[in-house]
Amino acid sequence: MSDTSSTGSLEEQYRLRLEKQANWRKSQKVYPNQYKPSITVNALMLNYQGHTAESLEKVKETFEIAGRLVAHRRMGRASFIQVQDNGSRMQVYCQKDMIGEPLFEEFKQLDLGDVIWLSGILFRTKTNELTLKCHSWYLLSKCLRPLPDKYHGLHEKEQCYRKRYLDILVNEQTRRTFEVRSETVRAIRHALDEAGFLEVETPMMHAKPGGATAKPFMTHHQALDLSLYMRCAPELYLKRLIVGGFNRVYELNRNFRNEGLSTRHNPEFTMVEYYQAYGDYQDLMDLTENLIRQVVEKVMGDHPVMFKGKKINFKQKFSCFTLDEVLLQYQGDVSEDQLTDISQVTLLAKDHEVVDIADDLGAIKLQIFEKTIEKKLMQPTFITGYPISTSPLARRNDQNPEMADRFELFIGGQELANGYSELNDPQDQASRFQLQAQAREQGDQEAMMHDEDFVEALEYAMPPTGGTGIGIDRLVMLLTNASSIKDVILFPLLKPNEGASSDVDAKPQT
Repeated sequence: MSDTSSTGSLEEQYRLRLEKQANWRKSQKVYPNQYKPSITVNALMLNYQGHTAESLEKVKETFEIAGRLVAHRRMGRASFIQVQDNGSRMQVYCQKDMIGEPLFEEFKQLDLGDVIWLSGILFRTKTNELTLKCHSWYLLSKCLRPLPDKYHGLHEKEQCYRKRYLDILVNEQTRRTFEVRSETVRAIRHALDEAGFLEVETPMMHAKPGGATAKPFMTHHQALDLSLYMRCAPELYLKRLIVGGFNRVYELNRNFRNEGLSTRHNPEFTMVEYYQAYGDYQDLMDLTENLIRQVVEKVMGDHPVMFKGKKINFKQKFSCFTLDEVLLQYQGDVSEDQLTDISQVTLLAKDHEVVDIADDLGAIKLQIFEKTIEKKLMQPTFITGYPISTSPLARRNDQNPEMADRFELFIGGQELANGYSELNDPQDQASRFQLQAQAREQGDQEAMMHDEDFVEALEYAMPPTGGTGIGIDRLVMLLTNASSIKDVILFPLLKPNEGASSDVDAKPQT
C-alpha cells in the first residue's frame, strides 16, 4: 500500500497536502455536503457477505458509501483502496476506463486519511473479496496531516490521550474499549430501570459541597455574585428525592473532585448512584452484586474477564469480610486483641509506613487496609464493619455504634462500589456535619460543610434507605483490562503541552 505524500518529513508531507487542497479549491466546489451514503459499510458487508460472485452479477443495485481512505494500491490503469466507515472496512476497485482519465488521475492523487464518497456495484475479486466497483467518487474532506502508522499507532501513550481521535482511528482496541463503555452504561440503565428505579438529574453546581469527603472545585456565578462548587457527589440531592416520595432513584453522571491524578483517579469521573427506600446496606449489597453480574453478562457474554493477568469470576457468590476479619486474614502476625488496642494498631501502621496516621482506632485500621490489603483483593469482595468516624452519612450499627452499616466492594485490587444504610436521624446528621465543619476549620479541605438545608429535609422524615455508588470508569477498566483510568476516558485531564509541536508524533502510514 502506498500514499502519494508518504515520503519526506512531516512538514514536507503537510506542505504537499496543502498544495493538493489549493488545487482542489481551484478546480471544484470544496467540502461539499450533498453527497450522502445510501448504506453503511458495515451493513453492506453484512448484507452481502454470503453472496457468491455469480449471485452478485444479478444484483443490479448501485450503492453509495462514504468513509476514510486508509489504504491505496495503484496498478497503472486501476487502483484498489480500503475505505473505513465507523470502524468497518471495505475494498473499492477503481478503473481508469470506467470513470475516465481526468477523474482517475485525480483519484490517484488522494492521500491516506481523505474522506471520500463513492458509488458503484458489488463484485468479488479473484481472491473472493467482496469489493465495490467504483462508477463515480467525490472528495468530501481533505486530510492535511499524515495519519499515524497503522501498525504501531501513536508513538507515545500520552499522544493517545491528547489526540484521542487519532487513537480511535488507528487502534481497534481503543475503539472497542469505548464501545464497551457505552454498552456498560446502557446495561446499567436497563438493569436499574427494570428494577423499578427512576433516572433523575440533580445539580452539578452546589452552594455547599457534600455527599463525599473530597476537596471540591470552586466556580463563581456572576449574576448572583455567588461562590459555587462543582459537585463531588449527587448523594444529598438524591436523598432529598427519597424524602419527596420517589422510593427508588438513580443518577448516572459526572462528579468532580480536586484531587491528584493516578492510574485510578481522574478529577472528572463518572458514577452511578442509586437509592432505595425501605432498604438497608445488606439489601444494597445483594442489589449491587446482581447488578454487576447482569452488566458483565450483558456486555461480555461468554468472554472471560481478565484483569492484570487474573481471571475475574463474577458467577460465584461475592466474598464478604469485616474490616477486622480481612486484617486478621492478611496480617498473619496480628491478633484480635491487638486490633482493639490503638497503640498496637498505631505501631502496625508505622511498620507499614502509613503516613499521617489518624487518631481514631477504626480509621487507623482502615488506613492499614488501604495501604496493604486493598490491592490484593482481585476477586469480587465486600468489606463491611467500617468505622463511623470515616462514614459521616451512614447509619450507625445497632450492635456497635462505633461502626457504620456500610460496605465497599473491591474487584481487581481496587474499590469499585461504596454503599450503606443512609443516616436518616436529623439530629445525628447535624452533629456529624458539625464535626466535619470543625475538621474543615482545622485545615481538612476534604471535610464536608454543615448543610442545614439537608438536615431540614431529613426533619420531614426520610424513610429507612440504602444507597450505593459505583465507579463507571473503574468498572470499564475491569471489563477492558485497562491499566489506567485514562484508557477508558475519552478525553482525560492532562497538563497542557504548551511546548509541543502541532504535528503528530507518529510515523506516516505507508
